[in-house]
Amino acid sequence: MISTVDGAAGNAPSAGNPTGAPVIRKAKKRFNKDNAELAILGLPVVAWFFVFSYLPMFGIIIAFKRYRPLGDNFIDSLIKSDWVGFHNFQFLFGTQDAFIIFRNTLAYNAVFIVSGILVSVTLAIMMSLLHSKRVAKTTQTLMFLPHFLSWVVVGYFLFSFISIDKGLVNQILVSMGRQPVNWYMEIKYWPYFLIFTNIWKGMGYGMVVYLATITGIDTSLYEAAAIDGAKKSQQVTHIVLPMLRPIITIMFIMAIGRIFSSDFGLFYFVPRQQGLLFEVTQTIDTYVYRALMQQNNIGFASAASVSQSIMGLITIFTANWAVTKLDPDNSLF
Repeated sequence: MISTVDGAAGNAPSAGNPTGAPVIRKAKKRFNKDNAELAILGLPVVAWFFVFSYLPMFGIIIAFKRYRPLGDNFIDSLIKSDWVGFHNFQFLFGTQDAFIIFRNTLAYNAVFIVSGILVSVTLAIMMSLLHSKRVAKTTQTLMFLPHFLSWVVVGYFLFSFISIDKGLVNQILVSMGRQPVNWYMEIKYWPYFLIFTNIWKGMGYGMVVYLATITGIDTSLYEAAAIDGAKKSQQVTHIVLPMLRPIITIMFIMAIGRIFSSDFGLFYFVPRQQGLLFEVTQTIDTYVYRALMQQNNIGFASAASVSQSIMGLITIFTANWAVTKLDPDNSLF
């Protein structure tokens, strides 16, 4: 911080300032009471990030070791384990299932990102156009409720609909004179089940994020548009959507950063771990979990996690760079 000494004393020529130019000096930074209160409020957040985000980074070296319980504790065993370099990464990318798990992870996330934004934005606009506040609040609550359900509960909900013997869908098919379908043995249906389930569970949260932005739009813009004869559809096109573009861009970039990570609960609990469905339900996270539980290969699991983090970092920087070129005002940095 700098300050300028104004006035006659500051502009008068002197031995140290013969030209009489304004004197510029650095102001001392003071740690006042307000700063102290803000620092104290921020300490829990700093402590949380240090303990759960930065401190565990030490475990990255597991990805480059063949971990074995050779010592009295975990740290001792980690130090005594042999270095294997990139062997764990080679094993990850060299497995026969590598193409399937990476294909499923990227394809599902791409569909989730696009469909999530489209559905959430559409619902937010529809909620903002409702005249009855009571109906709007009730609808928002009902749509937001699935967000709080665990994937275990969601998996049982889906099972109650498509179970082979007591499922609602099969009972309807039998009542129509058709044969029941063993949905957990049919691969072709499960991409649609997973996409629909993910949209149903997450649309309420996304809707609230965009609806908050719509609520903050200046009402004078709508009034001016109405005076000019603009219809509701035209107001949405020329007012709401441009105002939503910055938050849509931010949500898109953040989602791109997680494109190599899948929702473990969705792909593990909803298909009920049916082996015949692994071709369309196996992702990087579920594959690593099963490999860890069956082979107890901690180094392989760590290598997969490190690979996901690095690839996610690259994709989020790439997406931000692309947004910077297309729309610099809406980029993250």
